[in-house]
Amino acid sequence: MKTVRDEECDRVDFRGQRYRSEPGKSTAYGDAFDDFRAFFEPRLREACRVLKPSGSFFLHMDYREVHYAKVWLDSIFGRDRFQNEIIWAYDYYCGRSRSRWPAKHDNILWYTHETKGFTFNFDAMDRIPYMAPGLVSKEKAARGKTPTDVWWHTIVSPTGKEKTGYATQKPLGVLKRFINVHTNPGDLVLDFFCGFRHHRSRRSGAGTVLLAGG
Repeated sequence: MKTVRDEECDRVDFRGQRYRSEPGKSTAYGDAFDDFRAFFEPRLREACRVLKPSGSFFLHMDYREVHYAKVWLDSIFGRDRFQNEIIWAYDYYCGRSRSRWPAKHDNILWYTHETKGFTFNFDAMDRIPYMAPGLVSKEKAARGKTPTDVWWHTIVSPTGKEKTGYATQKPLGVLKRFINVHTNPGDLVLDFFCGFRHHRSRRSGAGTVLLAGG
């Protein structure tokens, strides 16, 4: 924003001079739509069309819109192609509300093109520490356990080396889990909305993972 002297406007500084505000250069695309479904649904249908039989589609949204998107995706992919709702939880970013439970998670919907035969490399999954390592053997504690559909991972630090300046950039650790488990060498990964743009996949062909991040 910038201010311009204008005696007809009602913004007044400490000297009594009047100004008006004018929008300056924007560094982000607007994401407000009068009809969000009309904007979004054609892209979901196109994602379904180009998805390979072994591929997966992930849609990341927050709690305000994800329930609408789930209904749309069920009608496009089919309810039997829905595999998981992944909860990405983080205890960082902004303050804590005193009038409601603070929202500290986002939702990731996972759909596949087919009900069977999709890529899922279980052994490539990164392991996480046990919350109570004393209740398992030393071997298990050292190996760690496989994640569930609740992923605890911090956001991209505003001052960290990973930060590129993109407003909705997702952490590299979350993206690596998608890539390692749901792709094979030679696969093509497409990110419709650049939410995961920090990562350039070295796997690019037969299968496809589509990442739609907000």
